[in-house]
Order: sequence, then structure tokens, then C-alpha cells
Amino acid sequence: MLNIVWSLLVAGSVICSLLLGNTESLSAAMVDSAAEAMELLLKLAGILALWSGIMKIAQESGLTALFARLFAPLLRLLFPRLDRDSEAFGLITMNITANLLGLGNTATPLGLRAMRELDALNRHSGTASDEMVIFVVMNTASLQLLPTMLGSLRQSYGSTAPFEILVPVWISSSCALAVALVIAVSLNRRENHLRR
Repeated sequence: MLNIVWSLLVAGSVICSLLLGNTESLSAAMVDSAAEAMELLLKLAGILALWSGIMKIAQESGLTALFARLFAPLLRLLFPRLDRDSEAFGLITMNITANLLGLGNTATPLGLRAMRELDALNRHSGTASDEMVIFVVMNTASLQLLPTMLGSLRQSYGSTAPFEILVPVWISSSCALAVALVIAVSLNRRENHLRR
């Protein structure tokens, strides 16, 4: 759907430019935007590589296992039927850790692997399990303690204090996560009650 909307916007811009005789501005904007996008991509690639490497080191050194033990009581409440020693539980923990550090791009592959593991454990093939729903909600409305990607973007655009947004990010992500979890858990309980 988003591809259709994006294509319509681009086509509309080109048509308006042709009708108004403004093709020089359109050509200049396309070239400038492409150059800016490549410059931003190169700046973010180094930051992403650094944090992805740090996450790999954390995984190999056992730091993520430590986080798994720290998060275990909370995750036990949210995933009561999931074995704490399972690979899915470990991947969920690593995904949450990456999201806490604001590394959404690093969290995505971990989230996809966790979802595959949860799907393999799902008894009702073709339907999302309660664990899958809760995990998607937690991954989407993630709590970010250190929004590294957002700070990096702000710095690349010239911000002198890229992390001055920490408190608003903490408040907004905490509220979003709390509301999303309450709704998801309530709907899961209601659905399970209706099945009985």
C-alpha cells in the first residue's frame, strides 16, 4: 500500500512539474536529494556497523544472557508459556536489548528470527499465538533508553546536542509500550476466554 502511495506522489510531482513548466527545479531536486540520501547513508552505515558489532560482542561474551536473567521476571509475566531456556526466549531478550539501545536496524533480524522460533512453537498454524502478538507489540512500541540512531541522525543534520531528546523519548516510548501491552494482554485474555 505504501508503495502505491509513494508512486502516486512521485507521479503527481512529475506531472505537476511538466504542466507548470518547472522541469529544471524537478531535475535539480532529484539530483540534490539523491546526493543527500547517499551522504546520509554513508554516515549511518558506520554507526550501524559499530553498534551491530557491539551487539555481536555482547552476544558472544554472554552479556545478552545476563540481560536475559535480568528481564526474565518481566518476560515470564508476558510470555508465561515460553520456556526460559528456549532459543525464542533468548532472541526476544536480544531484540529487547537492541531496542533499549535504540538499535532498531540491529533488532530487526533478531526479531525476525524470534518470530520464526515462536511460529515453530505455535500450536495453531496460520494464527498468531498470544506470544507472537505480545512480541510484535513490544517490538513495535519499543522502549528506548538510548536512542542511538535518532541521536546519530540529529548529529548528522548538525545538532549540537543530539541526545537532548532523551527525556521526551523515555516518556513517549514508555507510555506507548505500556498502553500497547495493556491492550494486547487484555485482548489476548478476552480471545482465550471466548475460545473456552
